[in-house]
Amino acid sequence: MMKLLIVDDEPIEREGMQAILHKAYPDLEIKQAKNGKIAVEMAGEFKPDLILMDIMMPGMNGLEAVEQISANDPSIKFVMVTAFDMFDYARQAIKLGVKDYLLKPSKVSEIVATVGKVLKETEMERDLVIANKLQQEAMQKALTLVETDVVTQLLFDHVHEVHIDMLVEMLDIRSTNEKFVMVLLLPAGSEAFYSAIKEKIRQTGSGWVGALYGRQLPIIVFREQDKSFRSQAIYLANQILSIAKSNHQEGWFVGIGNVCGSLEEIRQSYQESLIATMDTSRAIHYRFYSDVPVLGAGSDSQLIKQQEKQFFDQIRLGQWEKVHLSVLDVIRGHENEGTNLLQGQQRVLELLWITTRVLGEMGIETEAPFFSFQAQDYRQLRAETVHLLERMKQSYVEHYGRLEADKIHQIKQYIIKHSHEDISLDALGKKVDLSPIYISKMFKEKLGTNYIDFLTECRIEKAKKLLSNPDKSLKEITFEVGYHEPNYFSKVFKKVCSVSPKEYRKMLMGSTKD
Repeated sequence: MMKLLIVDDEPIEREGMQAILHKAYPDLEIKQAKNGKIAVEMAGEFKPDLILMDIMMPGMNGLEAVEQISANDPSIKFVMVTAFDMFDYARQAIKLGVKDYLLKPSKVSEIVATVGKVLKETEMERDLVIANKLQQEAMQKALTLVETDVVTQLLFDHVHEVHIDMLVEMLDIRSTNEKFVMVLLLPAGSEAFYSAIKEKIRQTGSGWVGALYGRQLPIIVFREQDKSFRSQAIYLANQILSIAKSNHQEGWFVGIGNVCGSLEEIRQSYQESLIATMDTSRAIHYRFYSDVPVLGAGSDSQLIKQQEKQFFDQIRLGQWEKVHLSVLDVIRGHENEGTNLLQGQQRVLELLWITTRVLGEMGIETEAPFFSFQAQDYRQLRAETVHLLERMKQSYVEHYGRLEADKIHQIKQYIIKHSHEDISLDALGKKVDLSPIYISKMFKEKLGTNYIDFLTECRIEKAKKLLSNPDKSLKEITFEVGYHEPNYFSKVFKKVCSVSPKEYRKMLMGSTKD
């Protein structure tokens, strides 16, 4: 409901104006003030959209009242009412942003038309504010989806640099040359706290939150130059763990990887953060990878400290023969070096634990690995280890063996059909019962591209068709193809097509004329 305040020191003038306007605009809420001082006080409480302000009043005149009210609330509009058609007053009123003025006495039609014009303008502005707010909310929702997808792509695949550069700019994150990864382990049933965790990280303005994979939530953190790495990481870990504490939750644990110099190296930090979560029984519920002890100098320390990427990728890609060889190489190294059997068994168990962690991030639930007996020699250790690896391999095969052929076609068709919507890897995963990481893996292996590039390609192809219609504005096309911000759409289009949308349209129009 629109609100209007009539300010005049003559009661008969106020009552007459209210009667006219109430008849013309029955839904308009109208109040009166008998002088400028009262008008200033009422404006703060009543918050009118429009004030009809008499100029000549005792005490505070109309122009003085307008100046004070505007200072407190610039959105209020004014129409001046005066018996004097004086140039000086009009000039001052224009400086104060007054929309129009009425001369006393005015015809009813003039009063109704003048007030109606300002009310319509106010309504249009209000609708525009609402539309902009809805657009911003939609944009934020889309960015949130893109953020989680980019984290997935960075940690498990390759993502086109156009998305990284612009995402950093649009999410207003203090991007630096140094980054590190934190992984939060959550107990079963803690999915309800995902939004609270994401909001906590957003408030710090220092990182991107990925999707929740099983019990694992990865967070890419941008280094703050005015803090040490450890102090920043400990602060963030404590902020996250405070959510668990305030909700009386137990079992939360944060692993923290080392700092890396580029987004290309971020996977290494992620893998380090996973290793840092191996022992969750500590009194302090976070651990740095750099604090994980290296036992001995055997070949397993080389694997754990230098070749994690290769081992992790072998598991994710289902290269089980290579996984077997890697683990058996560790056992052979310990045996050749004469390492204590109990210590060797413990290090092998850590490798098996890492394997279950990686499978868990892909949505594959496996039983926690443990040896059913204390091996008497390395031969028994090898046999029991092979048995545990075969059990994990079986879980992998059962989960994915029957899915790939049909699912990749199903996912492609869904993206092509819904590319104009806010879709994400996480949403796709739920639709086809696959983990987001595995979808990303399938795209890379089966199509030779990644999910974000494929989605972008679908949107750009649709945009090209729409650009051939000269009646379609660039803003309309932006929304129709699935973007929420014309500048972002233009940047992506130019990156993919080497020309801007406007230039592409000119080329199309030129070829049509020929």
